[in-house]
Amino acid sequence: MGFLEELRALFPPGRVLTQGAALAPYESDALTAYRQRPLAVVLPERKEEVVQTVRLCHRYGVPFVARGSGTSLSGGSLPVEGGIVLALNRMNRILRLDPQAMVAVVEPGVVNLEVSRQAAPFGLYYAPDPSSQPVSTLGGNVAFNSGGAHCLKYGMTANHVLGLEVVTPEGEVVRLGGEGLEGVGPDLHGFFVGTEGLLGVAVEITLRLLPKPEAYHTLLAAYGSLEGAGEAVSLVIRRGLLPGAMEIMDRLAIEAAEAAVQAGYPKAEALLIVELEGPKEEVAEEALVLEEVIRESGALEVRVAGSEAERQAIWKGRKAAFSAVGRLSPDYLVQDGVVPRSRLAEALREIGRLSQAYGLRVANVFHAGDGNLHPLVLYDGKKPGELERAEALAGEILRLCVRLGGSLTGEHGIGVEKKGYMPEMFAPEDLLAMEGVKKALDPKGLANRGKVLPEVARAGG
Repeated sequence: MGFLEELRALFPPGRVLTQGAALAPYESDALTAYRQRPLAVVLPERKEEVVQTVRLCHRYGVPFVARGSGTSLSGGSLPVEGGIVLALNRMNRILRLDPQAMVAVVEPGVVNLEVSRQAAPFGLYYAPDPSSQPVSTLGGNVAFNSGGAHCLKYGMTANHVLGLEVVTPEGEVVRLGGEGLEGVGPDLHGFFVGTEGLLGVAVEITLRLLPKPEAYHTLLAAYGSLEGAGEAVSLVIRRGLLPGAMEIMDRLAIEAAEAAVQAGYPKAEALLIVELEGPKEEVAEEALVLEEVIRESGALEVRVAGSEAERQAIWKGRKAAFSAVGRLSPDYLVQDGVVPRSRLAEALREIGRLSQAYGLRVANVFHAGDGNLHPLVLYDGKKPGELERAEALAGEILRLCVRLGGSLTGEHGIGVEKKGYMPEMFAPEDLLAMEGVKKALDPKGLANRGKVLPEVARAGG
């Protein structure tokens, strides 16, 4: 038997896809500008099926990519030519939720938001909340060290993963970390988080749960300029406040969100959303300071949510902004470069200049509190050369972030989209060290081949 025959023998009928129409949904992820049809897609329902598939791939030298809902915005779950896709959505069980230990043990296909739903009756929740929270799966969140609006206060996915069970590229099953906050030896599970599938497939994830905040204070402030909103972020932090979230939307993003969900936002060049959360008395005291800071920052209009419904209305527009921008343009690229918070205003001014120089609109909706920009470069892929111009503009924004002392990515990962820019941020020696780790753990280069590491590193090796 050949590879495909042996692969089919591992699964019941209907769980190995090889025909064109069945493969089409897996040709790309949320970065739809890139497409590649895989050799086959397998639909595992149990850990043992992932192990057997990876071992078969290793024996035949077939590359593989693991994915869940395919919400990667950097092409991180793009199939590899001649390779297979492990679609893990059916591994969607919460294996254990222990309110006493405040942990949840989940399979990789569990949707992020489902953990908080299941934990809510115990007064607990899972903190990392990417905008794709209602659909993105935790296996992908681990691979890309996903963030979200509340990561300013609580940190990224890496800060909430306590342990992992991982299938290595050679098909070995290893356990990394455990259930406690304090481990012994090197932080191997922390090392695995954010490696974008290059070092194997997570098949079981142990998550830390947190008590739900006692109180929220959610404020919406309108500004006459995007830079003004950016400067307000620095003012809030300088006054010693650490909000649960600080988000900014520019005029284009506001218009798109209003058209999509009618959140009732005021008309302005920029909106700043600030959410305080914690013990009731603490939030009440911080709210007085916040009000003073926002008044000093020159806000044109300020609204404070007076009820949970009003709070949800404020967040509804922000959470819908990415998809809503699709109403403004047939296509767009989303970048997620990071700049130091103190240089937000400078970065936004330069993005505005680049937008004019390239003749392409850029909508900005982003996690301002941790300097994680999300410029959406709008283009029409049907117009010759416009995609290439959009990619060039996006590249300029990435270089700007690195030049200002930031990073190529805050939460979307490098994927295929940004790997060419890795030399902008890392020295050749750094890239060779990363390549060395990959080769040591995946000598055949099968796990998510072609992602993150630029070819220049391999050429140098």
